[in-house]
Amino acid sequence: MSDTAVAALGALSKALETTERARGHLYSFHQLTGTADLQLDEAVRLLRQAGHSAQAERVERDIVGRNVIPGYWTFQIVEHYDATYYRPFALVEEEIRQELADGVCHLYEAEMRAARRTPGHPDHPMLPEDAPP
Repeated sequence: MSDTAVAALGALSKALETTERARGHLYSFHQLTGTADLQLDEAVRLLRQAGHSAQAERVERDIVGRNVIPGYWTFQIVEHYDATYYRPFALVEEEIRQELADGVCHLYEAEMRAARRTPGHPDHPMLPEDAPP
């Protein structure tokens, strides 16, 4: 395989890894928003206990269970992202890697590792079983 093809697979893999990170942030957004919504129950309870029923009702009416985007809760955003962008991206990356590199992952990184290691150095073994105990 040419160096350019290896670099292209590396760039494709790096882009997918960036998408994985974005997806993780989206799940964080989903979980944090859901947690905040559930925490509002305590705020409402305490507002009522403190004698501030109007404010408690306002939080309950205007914020609790509110859509984050018109018509959407966060789980729906995650589902749409997965179906519309993430899964197709992952599938294309896998298919191209299969076509060009027999499915081998991280070919670019493996070549870089081989070029950057010091042969014979005890902390640079190629295989785990070659590492000192």
